[in-house]
Amino acid sequence: MRASSKSLAVHRFRLLLVDDDRELVELLAAVLRGEGYDVDVAFDGQRGLHLALTRPYDVVVIDRVLPAVDGLDRVSRLRSRSVRTQALMLTAMGSVHDRIDGLDAGADDYLAKPFDLGELTARLRALCRRAAELAVVLRIGAGRLELEQHQVVLPDGEKVPLTTREFALLRVLATHPETVHTRAALRRTVFCDAPSQSIVDTYVHYGEGGFVPHPPRTGGQVMDEYPWGTALSAVRSSSTGR
Repeated sequence: MRASSKSLAVHRFRLLLVDDDRELVELLAAVLRGEGYDVDVAFDGQRGLHLALTRPYDVVVIDRVLPAVDGLDRVSRLRSRSVRTQALMLTAMGSVHDRIDGLDAGADDYLAKPFDLGELTARLRALCRRAAELAVVLRIGAGRLELEQHQVVLPDGEKVPLTTREFALLRVLATHPETVHTRAALRRTVFCDAPSQSIVDTYVHYGEGGFVPHPPRTGGQVMDEYPWGTALSAVRSSSTGR
């Protein structure tokens, strides 16, 4: 087993905020960045559409009433171009009819202004989870985990095949990057047929190839709970490692 010099940070969910209320957008962007999201902003529908078509986002948060164009039209155009990014409409138009129109136009969620910040962030977390679960590719920093091929693609294009358990472990971590996972939880979800929890440590420390997390240590001992969604390092097998 030899460690690669290449490393990948866990995917940070990426959001696009589209609203002509600059004060609101700047406030939301600051709050969401503080919670660990990567956030881009646009103050009109045309710029928002351009960004959504040319950059990868997990969720687009868009106002319905925008200068020159309607937010419904922007969402409809995204869907007509096969852009499946999760979309949340955040707007003062909050009647039942308005919500129906928004959802029928292609929005995945709809929240009326004024809104509670806690509810908005909870809805964003739910949409990000859905985006990760529906994805065929999960971004990990500048690289990606390809779910159909069961492999990781490094930033330079090199492909690293994964064993079944390596893939299952990395998929759990990449799908829930902010979760602190315990040995017991990972044994249940990834290593359910293992006789003991020690197999989790085996994959963490020895890896058997692929991508494995490096948990923190306390006094030389592995902690019982790991923020494993915060750091993944590339580890490549030697010819005898598999």
